[in-house]
Order: sequence, then C-alpha cells, then structure tokens
Amino acid sequence: MHVHMPTPRAAGLLLGYLGDLAFGDPRRGHPVAGFGSAAMLVESQLYADRRPAGTLHVGLLVGLTVGAGVAADRQLRQHPMLRTALTAAATWAVLGGRSLQAEARTVAGQLDRGDLAAARVQITHLVGRNPDTLDAAGIARACVESVAENTSDAVVGPLFWGAVAGLPGLLGYRAVNTLDAMIGHRSERYLRFGWAAARLDDVLNVLPSRLTVLVVALLAPVLGGRPWQTLRIVSRDARHHPSPNAGPVEAAFAGALDLTLGGVNTYGATVEDRGTLGDGRAPLPQDVHRATRLSALVGAVCAGIAVIVAGPVRSLVNRRT
Repeated sequence: MHVHMPTPRAAGLLLGYLGDLAFGDPRRGHPVAGFGSAAMLVESQLYADRRPAGTLHVGLLVGLTVGAGVAADRQLRQHPMLRTALTAAATWAVLGGRSLQAEARTVAGQLDRGDLAAARVQITHLVGRNPDTLDAAGIARACVESVAENTSDAVVGPLFWGAVAGLPGLLGYRAVNTLDAMIGHRSERYLRFGWAAARLDDVLNVLPSRLTVLVVALLAPVLGGRPWQTLRIVSRDARHHPSPNAGPVEAAFAGALDLTLGGVNTYGATVEDRGTLGDGRAPLPQDVHRATRLSALVGAVCAGIAVIVAGPVRSLVNRRT
C-alpha cells in the first residue's frame, strides 16, 4: 500500500495555520510591518497625484514580492523540508485570524463591562470609522462587520492564494492587501494614487470572498441560522454595500447570525451608506462573541480546503499532466 505524503505546500499551509492559532501575530518585528515600512519609503520617492504613479508603486512592490517568492520556491524545489518550513513561516506571517479574534473579544469584554470609553479606543484597531459617534450598539455592529470582512481578507484570502499559488501567492496577496489598507482608501491624497491598489485588492478577493460566503452559509446552523436564508440575504442585500467583496461577506454573517448590519458610517469628513444587510435585530455585545466563533470555524474549514487543494488534488493534477 503506497502512502502519499503531503506536498510541501499543503504541509506548510497547515503548519502555518496552526502556528497562527497558537501564537498569533508577533508584537515586534512583524514581516508585514516591515513591508509596510518599505512601501512608505518607496511611496516617498514615487508619489504623485496620478493613477499611473500609483500603478507603478503597486507594480514595483508587488512584483518584487512575488518575484522573491518565485525565486525562493525554485531554489528549494529539491529540498521539500525547507520548502515546507518556508511556506509555514510565510503562512503564519500573512494570516491574522487569532489576532482578529483577540481584538474583537477585547471589545466585547469592554462592552460587557459597560466601559464605552475603552471600547471606543479599542475598536479603532479594527475599523476606520469615527468612534466618537458610536454608542455600544454602534461599536458592536462595527466589530461584527470587521470580523466578517477580515475573516475573508486576513484568513480565507491568504489560504486561498497559498493553496492556488504557493509561496508567491501568499506573499503577493498579503502585499496587495497591505497596500490597499495603506493607500486604497478614498482620501484626498490617495484618490488617484491608491486606485490601482484598491482595484487589484478587489480582483484578488473576488473568489476568496465568495468562498467565505459559501462556508459561512454551510456553518450557519451551528450559530442558529439557516444556509438558504443566509444565501438569500447575500443575494438580496450584498449589492447595496459599496464594496464588491465586503458586501457579500458581511451580508452572509448577518444572515448566519440573524442580525442586521450595514447602515451609515462616518470616516473623518466622509459619510458612507452601506445599505441594510439582513433581517434580524441589531447586534449586541454577545453577538461579537458569536461572530468570532463563526470566524474561527470558517478559518478551520478553509484551512482544510486549502490543504486538500494544495495536497492530494494538486498531486493528482501533476501526475496527469
């Protein structure tokens, strides 16, 4: 009987996912923070209030990051243990599941204690909206929405691209996602310069966000929801959200948790209407705990899918080709 060993990609993804569960993000010296510092330095040299300048900025940083991943992958092709270790390290570095859930639970605990001032400060770690205008219900809603969106961006997206494209996929996806967070918002400075980062992030998240929706719907009964009801709400409400990827994911969480999300948010001088997502009641502090549980379950299921895609399925395709 021949036993198929897991591929370095599959083993690395699994080990990296388990590493994130166990350790979360490092408090100092995070590789993503290092990339952000490098991006700021490049921006200081390339910035101009034009789309071509922003496109060059993104192309250069993402191209170099993906190129480094390709080169490392090729160098270690004959060293499966080292490839596994490097893939595991990269997976751990780009995932943010444990840190996301820890931040959300901290907010929920502050709301449980009635410490609104602390919760207003803490929620700024997760969202960009003005916290001074948020009451306890607004903070709970903001937290659930952030958990939903970042489950796709910080967990499912990296696992998806790691399974499909290995080390270059992991590094490239996180590079784009980081640049979008840095310059992709519609401020006066980045309206044109950040256009390419925002659009590329949208493209890379189309499939991961839809996978997130399907897994959330599948898991809905665990949280008291119904799969078809969840998908119906996504189909009906997601298009009212300004983001093509956050909209479906937030609508799915609203459906699975039987909540109403969305509404009007204030970001500095900008007011944004995200529509109404769902048919349930407004979120309460305890719903943040339910959302973090759903996020953790989605991450576990998608890690399993990623390992399967990167392992036996990929090996079968390689043998046939």
